[in-house]
Amino acid sequence: MKKAISTDKAPKAIGPYSQAIEVNNIIYTSGIIPVVPSTGEIPEGIEAQATQAISNLAALLEESGSSTAQVIKTTVFIKDMEDFAKINEIYAKYFQGVYPARSCVEVARLPKDVLIEIEAIALK
Repeated sequence: MKKAISTDKAPKAIGPYSQAIEVNNIIYTSGIIPVVPSTGEIPEGIEAQATQAISNLAALLEESGSSTAQVIKTTVFIKDMEDFAKINEIYAKYFQGVYPARSCVEVARLPKDVLIEIEAIALK
């Protein structure tokens, strides 16, 4: 049985989808963008956006009863592969120890023209 998970500490869904779904104690998040949940603003620059996006992801995982330490796979979508090293620096602050498996893909465009979007699969 699947259960929808949502929190006001992460950006609200901007379409017909859930922020996250839990199935058999596994959490599947939708793509999380760097919107400040309380204001709807988008920070400037890749470092600020990466920090906000991963913070939003962490808040959603916490709401689900999980954490970044329980993440087993992430997919990171970025606007510019030149930002890869900067994103890695921010990413390493949130994911430590045994890092999750990860894919990173450069894309032409992301929702709200942000520079990064991240999704995750985590154990509960």
